[in-house]
Amino acid sequence: MNDRTDSPPRPSESGEAAATAAAATETAAPPVAAGAAPGAARKGRRFDRSIVEGPLTPAVWKLAWPTMLQNVIGGLQGMVDHAMVGHYVGYTGNAAIGVSWQIFLVVVVFISSLFTGMSILVARFTGADDHEKVNRTVYQAFLTAVGLSLGILAPLGYVLAPGLLDVINAAPEVQAEALPYLRIMFVFSTGMLLFFMLGGALRSAGDARTPLRLGIFVTVLNITLNVILIRGLGPIPAFGTMGAAMGTVIATGGVGLYALARLWGGRWVVGFPRHDLRPDWDIIRSLFRFGLPTGIQGIAMNVGGVLLLGFVGSLALSAEAQAAYAITYTQLFSFITWTSVGLMGAAAAVAGQNLGAGNADRATSAVHTAARIAVAGAATIGVLFLLIPRQLLGIFGMEEPIVVELAVQFMRFLSVSGLFMAVALTYTGGLQGTGDTKSPLYISIVSQIVVPLGLCFVIQQTSTLDPWEIWLAILLGHITRCTLSVLRFRQGAWREIVVDIRSTAR
Repeated sequence: MNDRTDSPPRPSESGEAAATAAAATETAAPPVAAGAAPGAARKGRRFDRSIVEGPLTPAVWKLAWPTMLQNVIGGLQGMVDHAMVGHYVGYTGNAAIGVSWQIFLVVVVFISSLFTGMSILVARFTGADDHEKVNRTVYQAFLTAVGLSLGILAPLGYVLAPGLLDVINAAPEVQAEALPYLRIMFVFSTGMLLFFMLGGALRSAGDARTPLRLGIFVTVLNITLNVILIRGLGPIPAFGTMGAAMGTVIATGGVGLYALARLWGGRWVVGFPRHDLRPDWDIIRSLFRFGLPTGIQGIAMNVGGVLLLGFVGSLALSAEAQAAYAITYTQLFSFITWTSVGLMGAAAAVAGQNLGAGNADRATSAVHTAARIAVAGAATIGVLFLLIPRQLLGIFGMEEPIVVELAVQFMRFLSVSGLFMAVALTYTGGLQGTGDTKSPLYISIVSQIVVPLGLCFVIQQTSTLDPWEIWLAILLGHITRCTLSVLRFRQGAWREIVVDIRSTAR
């Protein structure tokens, strides 16, 4: 529930950077056979073949740590945004950003699911050392993202924004702050979608450091713009909550233009083709074939999170429980999901590339390796949850005795839950990276909706629902997700999934 890892992160969490080194994207590959075309030799050097040929642990870690660091930096930037808006606008500004982002995520999760399909194709073709198919896939994902953003998301989002705010019963003063924020995010969503696309394409092709560098650049630019636009500076007026949206779209859009220039110039491990720039409907259908289940999964997870909040709000100590839930689950538990999401992406890329290279056993070992690293990270944070929970809560100014007691109780459950969630996410990455995006959808519905919400409903109907029972329901949901994900991956049905597109005639 409230599973941030199944949906696109904040724009700052997916941001991209303005510099990259050619050496990082043009790693050496095995010599090209005699008689091969010079172009083949040049293309062969662009992919990092250590992912499909070298030791597994370094290969997984090479892709995981940049994404983990990027998630942490982006998450911290989101906290800075809320702090600034809360200081200069007040709690209505924080509420406006919260409800706006909840609406925006549901829509963007679905539309950006095509990038999951793109990542699957890119990883498979990278493993097969087919640069031409990689570039064609990335270009078609770009065309689709721009078309969806400008043709659907921008006009419909602008028109429907007031009604969407009514649906979630936002207070009038919150709606006044949220409406311009939400409209800006919808209308200028193209830059953000391009960041999701670029980060997924580069990581799937074996380059996780360029997205990190771009992410750091966007985060710094975003914070700088927010300082200026939220509070005002010199002749620039204070835009308040709307300034936070303006900073985000300007930062992502500006660096997005830079990224497009690099893609056209062919300076990165992925790029755009030099010929046949028309839409290729076969590739676009493949993007949605593999990606749509992930989009539906993301929507289901967000809906499940909202319903779970309803149970928390029904408790006798609802306000205290909601405060404990908000800080403990959406903030502190993120330190586990941020790191695990990096390993999920690494598992997806390494498994997909090795399957493309014809080595399914190595793909299996890669996911097992990622899971072991994830468990070690989750265990470390879980120990902190047990040893210094009050100190961690103090970072967020949590001092009310009842709230602290509920939060400490919840952290005991999450110290165990994190182990299962970390493993579940890495095996979800393994399934999705090899092309099986339907199984994680079904597993998420069962484990994150049916199990926890069903347990809470039964208890509520038969006795009095207490906070610890909700915490237990969340833990049981994570255990179920972990168990089903591991079992499904071990069945090996993903080995038979065919991922391919037609070759172009030169």
